[in-house]
This record gives sequence, C-alpha cells and structure tokens, in this order.
Amino acid sequence: MNLSAWTQLTNSTVNLLDQYSVPYPLVFLVFVLGSILISKATPNFVRFVLNRTFSGQVNRLYEDFVEPLKKEFRVAGSFILTYFSLAWLENNPGLYKFIQPFITLGLTISLSWLCSRLFRQLVRIYGISIVRKVGIEVDDFILIIETVVNVLIGFFAVVAFAQSQKIPLTALLAGVSIGATAVAFAAKSTLEQLLGTIVLYLDRPFIAGEYIRLPDGLYGRVESIGLRSTKIRTAAKSTLFIMPNNTLANLGIENVTRGKKVMVLLYLDFTRYLQEREQALVQQVVKESTDSLFGIDPGSTSIVLLNDENSHQNTRARVTFFILGSNENSIQLRKRLLELANQKVTKKLMEFGIEFTLQEPNIYVESPVTI
Repeated sequence: MNLSAWTQLTNSTVNLLDQYSVPYPLVFLVFVLGSILISKATPNFVRFVLNRTFSGQVNRLYEDFVEPLKKEFRVAGSFILTYFSLAWLENNPGLYKFIQPFITLGLTISLSWLCSRLFRQLVRIYGISIVRKVGIEVDDFILIIETVVNVLIGFFAVVAFAQSQKIPLTALLAGVSIGATAVAFAAKSTLEQLLGTIVLYLDRPFIAGEYIRLPDGLYGRVESIGLRSTKIRTAAKSTLFIMPNNTLANLGIENVTRGKKVMVLLYLDFTRYLQEREQALVQQVVKESTDSLFGIDPGSTSIVLLNDENSHQNTRARVTFFILGSNENSIQLRKRLLELANQKVTKKLMEFGIEFTLQEPNIYVESPVTI
C-alpha cells in the first residue's frame, strides 16, 4: 500500500467516524488496545525487515539480536504504535496535552532500553571476537564500555524527550546549577551521604543479601541500602550495624558472597581412539587455551582422558576448570569468552587431524562460598 492509498483510507475512516459521531477518545482507546495486540508481532516484523535487508544472514541476525530481546521489541513496538495513535486526540487539545507526555516518555524509555540491550548483544557476539583478533586482552574493561554507552544512551534519551516537550535545556541546567549550589552550602553533610549512596548504587560493591567484611573486622549480611545509610546484620551477635553510605564508599570492602567460583565441566568426544602422543597434544592445547582466558582460575584446569580399552574405537576427554567473577554480568562475559576458546581449541586440533564433538550443553556448577 502506497502513501496516497493510506491517506485515502485514513480520510475515509475519519469521514465514516464523523458520520456516526464516534468520539475520537474512544477510537484512541481502541487503537491503544490494538497496538498492544499487534506489538506481539514486532519480532516477526523485524525478521521481515532483516530478510529484505540481509537476505543471506537473516536467521543468524534474528537468533543473535531479536530472539533474546523479544520482550523489549514488543514493548517498544507497542509504544511506537500508541504514539502514532495520538493523532486521534489532536481534535481534543486538553486530553492530548495531558496524555502525550506520558506516551512520549514511555516511548523514549522503551527505545533507550532496547538500544542498550542491542548494544550489549553486539559487544558480546561480535565485539569480543574483534578485540581478540587485534591482540588486545578482553577483561572487565568491556563492561565499563557498556556502562559508558548506556550513560550516553540515557543522556541522548533525556535530550530527545526534552526537545519533544519543548523544554529549554539551557535554562533548566542553569536553574539546576544555581539551586544545587545553594543546597550544597545548606546541607553539605547530607549531600555527602547522598553522593555516597549514588556511588554505591553505580559501583555496586555489594547488594542487599550479600555478606561483607569491613577493614575494622566487622562481618555481616547487608540487610538494606538506604538513601543515607546501609544496615548490616552482624554474623556473631545478630545486632544491626548502621553505617553512613559516604563512609562505606571510601572503605575497602571485602565481599565474601562474590568470592565464589563457577566450575565448568566439558566433555569432548573424539571421533577415534587417540594414541599417547595425540593425548598429550590434546592436554597441552586445551590447557593453554583455558589458562590464557581472562577470568579463568590459573592452574585450575584438569583434563582426564577416558579411553575405550576394549574396542579402541574412541576417546573422551573430561575438562574441568573454574570461572572467577564478581557478579552475574562478568560471569556471562567469561562464558562468552569460553565459547571463543572452544572454537580456538577446535581449530588447533583440526590442524593436527584430530576431530571431536563438544557435548552440549556445558555444565556450570557454583562452588559453595567459604565463610
């Protein structure tokens, strides 16, 4: 359907509604409900666009970017359709001015969140491989890049929303600066505590429910992180210790809960029986590949070769090692690095004529925390 046909259809619909005196707010409500229902097909629409743009790689792009983010695409699609449905309220200025900012805010937030998740997928799937190809070691710096990009996305989202609502950013920032200066002099200690709270929420050295140990020997479970202070339940006495957030932000904190290891168990099934020389080669290649990975506990790799002594038809290798990580996000990054290491091992062994299949899925077991 071309633009002129769509215009004619829209004009016909408007004339029909005017003929039967159907209120536009009711039509808007119907369109909103329709937007929610139609938005469920947003992933399929994205797949159609990918198919028209990248015909040869549509399946891989869909599985890498759209499939894991179906919910985000549906929410964004729902707000996009709802935003266009606002056209039915233009004849009712009062209701339009009241609803439009909320719909625009929801659209801005949903699109920003979708962009953030898409960038994360891009970094995890392609960024790590590119960084490793140029010879740069991948570490938690890539997580910092994600954080910086998320901040930029949030900044541009705020600017876009302000412009859509015709909010003068210059005057707003000037007013905020003057007000902030006055408040800073009036409540210096309170602001220090609030800034400490912001630091704790951004850096996240601990979250509620985790066990921490402070330099003075205090050990306990974090019960809550408030706007001014953090409550810690001591392990021995079960008393409640309350510490200002700005003090905690300047302390060296030992997070006991995050001092965990995730054991990885891999099974490599070789297509034939390996001789002793080939078994030694497999052990060397696997150990070098895992020990060189960032986030793998050095020296934790254990390789056990299981030979079929009776038939001498095949060999199985059981590989175990430990992944180190401070939080779930960093552990997910290390799992992605492990996938690249598997590709590296496969390539090296195939150069020596040794083929194998990797048993799926990989087994991950969290090691208990030592208190």
